[in-house]
Amino acid sequence: MSQEITVTSANFQKEVMESSVPVLIDFWAEWCMPCKMIAPSLDQLAEAYKGKLKVGKVNVDVESDLAAKFNIISIPTLMVFKDGKTFAQKVGALPKRDIENLIKDAV
Repeated sequence: MSQEITVTSANFQKEVMESSVPVLIDFWAEWCMPCKMIAPSLDQLAEAYKGKLKVGKVNVDVESDLAAKFNIISIPTLMVFKDGKTFAQKVGALPKRDIENLIKDAV
């Protein structure tokens, strides 16, 4: 079972900005093949870091206001939030080890 959460404009403040643990957000879209390629890695990391990290997904086609707020122009874009602030960001279909390196300093 997936540990990822769907992040929307309605729950962004609570799930991301007020989170007691760091949050990795995947800005993605249904039609994006590179987004689909990294999905299994994100699911594995969500399970591996359960309790220490939240993994959320923002569908840029549905949540275009959130995508605009964070200037998302390419997907997938991965952003790590810690203590209500942007901690790290990478664009592109990264291998699992690179995604893990992105979150390591935050957890």
